[in-house]
Amino acid sequence: MTEETAPEPDRIPGAPHPRETPTLFGQDRAQADFLQAYTSGRLHSGWLITGPRGVGKATLAWKIATFLLAEPAEDAGGGLFGDAPPAPTSLAVSADHPDARLVQSGAHPRLFVVRRPVDDKTGKLKTEITIDPVRRLKNFFHMSAADGGRRVVIVDAADELNRNAANAILKELEEPPARTTLLLVAHQPSRLLPTIRSRCRELRLSALGSDDMAAALHQAGVEVVETEALATLSSGSVGEAIRLAQHDGLQLYASIISLLEGMPRMDRPAALSLANSCAGKGAELRFDMVLDLMDLFLARAARTGLVGEPHSQGAPHEARLLSRLSPGPHAARRWAELQQELSSRARHGRAVNLDPASLILDMLFRIEETARGTAAA
Repeated sequence: MTEETAPEPDRIPGAPHPRETPTLFGQDRAQADFLQAYTSGRLHSGWLITGPRGVGKATLAWKIATFLLAEPAEDAGGGLFGDAPPAPTSLAVSADHPDARLVQSGAHPRLFVVRRPVDDKTGKLKTEITIDPVRRLKNFFHMSAADGGRRVVIVDAADELNRNAANAILKELEEPPARTTLLLVAHQPSRLLPTIRSRCRELRLSALGSDDMAAALHQAGVEVVETEALATLSSGSVGEAIRLAQHDGLQLYASIISLLEGMPRMDRPAALSLANSCAGKGAELRFDMVLDLMDLFLARAARTGLVGEPHSQGAPHEARLLSRLSPGPHAARRWAELQQELSSRARHGRAVNLDPASLILDMLFRIEETARGTAAA
């Protein structure tokens, strides 16, 4: 397997790669903050791009990289009469620009991407970024210095760096080569070395609202009617919304809500049917989706007890159900404790390959038991 044919860990199946995404929706503030730093001459060498998974962090990194690579060098001189070119007002670069075409083809000589490598033994992506990809930065800096242009490094995701790789990235941040910008994408910045965080300026991206979600999904070729429900269940993450849309997530969540509407008594045949639908060959994605949606329901139940009925629903009648099952802080605590317990049980079940149907059914019974407790309280 060559580097060109290796799987890309930052690609969402069924959606354009971040470098191919034309428009970044819902993140105008972060784009404006970077552009302001650039035009004011205060461009940091290290940038930490943070926020929930799937809200456009990688897309922003690629847009910034393309912008920096396409911008003329600071010492390129003025125009015919020595006038300086006007300051850029956006990160947009024409798709016909030579640098943009090179970025799109994955062949720009002044761009280097650090990401999880492929395990030669298994042919699958490793679970962390090892030292080898970072070591190749030395050769990149040496070779790309030949034409004197700006260089950009994207690390996606920085919270996947193992300790050796993280220390090597830290060294580059402490002594960055001239005219080099490092863009670190991080889903969980708290996992990074404090010294890495302190060497970077942060651009924090936020969850998308329903209008931006609808626009982003349309751009990705995902057409759905229930954009508000998708935005709710995905917590404003386009990546998660695409996964939900592609794997019947909305219908599954509606089925779970319908099943739980009878709480504190559960429809046993319906529960058994849901559990059995997650077992057997080819049901792995459905099993994972149901586990994630049950975890989401428990989190929403805990939140409802603390802040009241949610303003948006992931399925019909969900808000009413949540208010009934979690009427106050005491119930919220019970649901939060159950979420922690069942989340741990789900991780263990996945690790040891427990029977999916038995695991789902057991979790539903625990939800029923907790519903009885909150109803009696």
